[in-house]
Amino acid sequence: QVQLVESGGGEVPPGGSLTLSCTTSGFTFSTTPMTWLRHHPRRGIEWLSSISSAGDDVAYADSVKGRFTITRDNANGALSLQMNDLRPDDTAVYRCAKPNARSTWPHSSEYTWAYWGKGTLVTVSS
Repeated sequence: QVQLVESGGGEVPPGGSLTLSCTTSGFTFSTTPMTWLRHHPRRGIEWLSSISSAGDDVAYADSVKGRFTITRDNANGALSLQMNDLRPDDTAVYRCAKPNARSTWPHSSEYTWAYWGKGTLVTVSS
């Protein structure tokens, strides 16, 4: 049974930083590309970033490029998202996702995300 569990959310002031984690089980993490997305209160679902199975290729949405960094720990089945220079517009529920086998790089379509975690809330507010 595939399980994805996010953690690390919270409330930070503008300009602050947070690191989100996604722990996984039920599949072979080391051979699976992974994705971070968020559910924005006004804009809905937004793809943020993807990382290849080996971690040697990454992709970012323009809105977070240069501020967010995706990494993975294949030994422990864990995915991370380092978020810097957070803005009020980054307020959202952040979720990790496992693309399905037919998904192609950079796995940015919500229609190809086979499994999603329940998410962790990030609030950026002064």
